Amino acid sequence: MTEPSVKRENPDSQKPAESSTHSKRQMIVAPCAPKLRYTPLKTGLCYDVRMRYHAKIFTSYFEYIDPHPEDPRRIYRIYKILAENGLITDPMLSGIDDIGDLMLKIPVREATSQEVLEVHSKEHLEFIESVTKMSHDELLKSTETGDSVYFNNDSSSSAKLSCGGAIEACKAVVEGRVKNAFAVVRPPGHHSEPESAGGFCLFSNVAVASKNILRNYPESVRRIMILDWDIHHGNGTQKAFYDDDRVLYISLHRFELGKYYPGTAQGHYDKTGEGKGEGFNCNITWPVGGVGDAEYMWAFEQVVMPMSREFRPDLVIISAGFDAADGDTIGQCHVSPSCYGHMTHMLKSLANGNLCVVLEGGYNLDAIARSALSVAKVLIGEPPEELLDPVKDPKPEAIEIINKVIRLQSKYWKCFQRRHGNSGCTFEKHMTESISTDNFPLQSAIRQQQFSALSKEFGFVKFPLFEMKLSDDTVICSPEVYNKDTIIILVRDTPEIWAKRDVIQGTIDPSASIITDAALAFIKWAMERNYGVIDVNIPQSLFEQDNYSAMITAQEVMSFMWDNYIRFFGSASKIAFVGVGDACSGIVHLLGHRDTRSKVKSVINFIAQKTLKPLIPLVDETLGDWYFKNSLVFSDKNHACWGDNENENKKPRKKFGRVLRCNSDGLTNIIEERFEEATDFMLDSFEEWSESD
Repeated sequence: MTEPSVKRENPDSQKPAESSTHSKRQMIVAPCAPKLRYTPLKTGLCYDVRMRYHAKIFTSYFEYIDPHPEDPRRIYRIYKILAENGLITDPMLSGIDDIGDLMLKIPVREATSQEVLEVHSKEHLEFIESVTKMSHDELLKSTETGDSVYFNNDSSSSAKLSCGGAIEACKAVVEGRVKNAFAVVRPPGHHSEPESAGGFCLFSNVAVASKNILRNYPESVRRIMILDWDIHHGNGTQKAFYDDDRVLYISLHRFELGKYYPGTAQGHYDKTGEGKGEGFNCNITWPVGGVGDAEYMWAFEQVVMPMSREFRPDLVIISAGFDAADGDTIGQCHVSPSCYGHMTHMLKSLANGNLCVVLEGGYNLDAIARSALSVAKVLIGEPPEELLDPVKDPKPEAIEIINKVIRLQSKYWKCFQRRHGNSGCTFEKHMTESISTDNFPLQSAIRQQQFSALSKEFGFVKFPLFEMKLSDDTVICSPEVYNKDTIIILVRDTPEIWAKRDVIQGTIDPSASIITDAALAFIKWAMERNYGVIDVNIPQSLFEQDNYSAMITAQEVMSFMWDNYIRFFGSASKIAFVGVGDACSGIVHLLGHRDTRSKVKSVINFIAQKTLKPLIPLVDETLGDWYFKNSLVFSDKNHACWGDNENENKKPRKKFGRVLRCNSDGLTNIIEERFEEATDFMLDSFEEWSESD
């Protein structure tokens, strides 16, 4: 008899049943590969040691110990710092193909003649190719006659490799082989115009690359944005696309009234493109040196990013010059590596991340390496490092120029019209002071109100200016001013307006706006002391970009008044000038072109953030010393003449007068702050004293 089978409990017997139960449940989401295009890809890198063969021929020992700024080591130092930080692997720094897991080597090739000719003339291409066979003396002659360029027998090959590297880097991004790319190439390109080399540049690398991408990828790339943050204006790149609406070119550069290289009018902020390209060119022109993180971040937040988001590019190319970096003696600016990282990070948000960085300038080897490393880290996927001083205010000159750019570009871009435009007024209609016109200049209304009030309270009358084609209330004066012994001559801009602004329409609410005429205190003070008063108002022109005409008008008015009236005032022996704003230029010009010392005893100028006006003594060289001893020039606390905060001991030169730094900013504030000091100074010059003394 067999023993009956007994079913025993197995502790693991439940697992198959449990698994079976799970297998019978309905699947909600099937396992799948990550649906990501961008993240798994590497960052592309273009680098080739052959681009270092382009070098200046040394003609002296001095050139050997102090090499040309466009040094072949520029790209080597960038490549080296990438290896030192583990972004690439190349122990011998020889430019091997397999450079690790983070970056993908993009092979560099020479640009073809067909590619170069899309931007440059045949004559220019043939000249660059001809340097290959030039003799030593011919190379030196071409270097001497060129515009800040040099040549050797390898220059043509290096220039074609640099140009071809930029093309291949952009192609790799557009074709999706890399998520973004960094073309570490030289010689740079953005100064090279279609017909000529210039500014260390032989071929316009970014322009050639952009032209070729637009031609070869018409379905996927219809619009390209080029952001040029090199400290110099990219005149060559701008010229290549000035009439092309497919390319938005934005350049941030030092301009300084055209005195900074390349020093052409095409770098001015009012150059916005022509033909189909009108509105697709934007120059952000720093009027001073020493700009840094605060100014560049402000420009990006206020102009670059709103404009580029509205443009919606399919590819973004950075003309990445690092000569605005802190430590670069040519750029003399203070952009930090972290700021370059932040700007790159913002631009990565455009065009689905299709971004190519192409090296331009940058001449301090340490600064260019650190800056490029920060950019490369962000390209790979690292967040940018924190800014050194995120709460630092931009320079007033930078805020002013950015506001001018926004006002100008609001003609073309909705993003600026919403914030800064006046949708009901184009400023194109003819403006007159007649009540019959639609557009009445506010400056005229303010002056009419000033004259009405001063006439009613103090009996002011109009001072005649024959044949000057100015409003008859430009100059007004107290009664019988010509018989006064002491006269205060006030020369001023139109007073400030504090207004509540409609953020949608860009208009101001007149019911919530006031005129702040702080200079009126000088008139009241003078009238209380029974002085004569002449009040000169120099309005600025709405249609002049930088109001140079207003300063010229101030000079002409003051010279006319002195020559035809004031010097003949027999009773006047004690005259003091008080200048406010840009109108101060009229006073300074008069003092340098006429010897007024027999009557003029003191000069008070309130310039706020306006440019200092130097006295140029054309009559007598001692006028400069006299002006310094007998003037007070009050500036804003943050005026550019005081330099950066670390240079507290900087003082303006004596030719600008005795310049004093106020504790506040703005004309109204500094007049209120220094009014008593100014009036006491005038009393001392008159050998009178205030009651408090």
